[in-house]
Amino acid sequence: MNFEQARFNMVEQQIRPWDVLDTSILDLLFHVKREDFVPVEKRQLAFVDMQLPLENGTAMLEPKVEARLLQDLQVKASDKVLEVGTGSGYLTALLAAVSQHVYSVDLDAEQSERAAANLKTAGIRNVTLSVGNGIEGVPGQAPFDVICVGGSTPVVPEALKAQLAVGGRLAVIVGDAPVMIAKIITRVGETAYQEAVSFDTNLPRLQQLDAIEPSRFSF
Repeated sequence: MNFEQARFNMVEQQIRPWDVLDTSILDLLFHVKREDFVPVEKRQLAFVDMQLPLENGTAMLEPKVEARLLQDLQVKASDKVLEVGTGSGYLTALLAAVSQHVYSVDLDAEQSERAAANLKTAGIRNVTLSVGNGIEGVPGQAPFDVICVGGSTPVVPEALKAQLAVGGRLAVIVGDAPVMIAKIITRVGETAYQEAVSFDTNLPRLQQLDAIEPSRFSF
């Protein structure tokens, strides 16, 4: 399989038509190799317009959704980022490439280890992975300039809103199947927030636990 041709087709046929026109993001999609973050037996599906199943029963988001979230969050090089739901580590890598540091939380320790291996292979260093209930955020590292939630929730999690810095942005998909909406929430003051609807989609629910023994590893 010609991965470079498939990557080009992904960008031109899936991502640009979804109004992802930021050239720095489009260039990044050529630099961070998506096929290196999927299970080996599914590498030929890495560029397909679909949610790609992972080993633990969760899924990678569609490439166009990942790119659109990244664009809408307007991540800056000085930003501290929280990602809820590490998954394969691909979106983690994209966020890390454009920010100062990413703290990423996932419920599944084995999946976090797989993501850590993927990120190490990709040469991504500015990431801290942890195992826990990401819907509660990481209070010890708050506030965050950017928070990205990699699955859907019934409503906007208040704990995550509270961990935004003033000027910070939260991307979250809310609602119920079959139609959910992606929201970008900006904290404009100590108690004031602005919401914008970005696009319609339908994502699996974010896995949650009320309590989990945390572990953490950085690289």
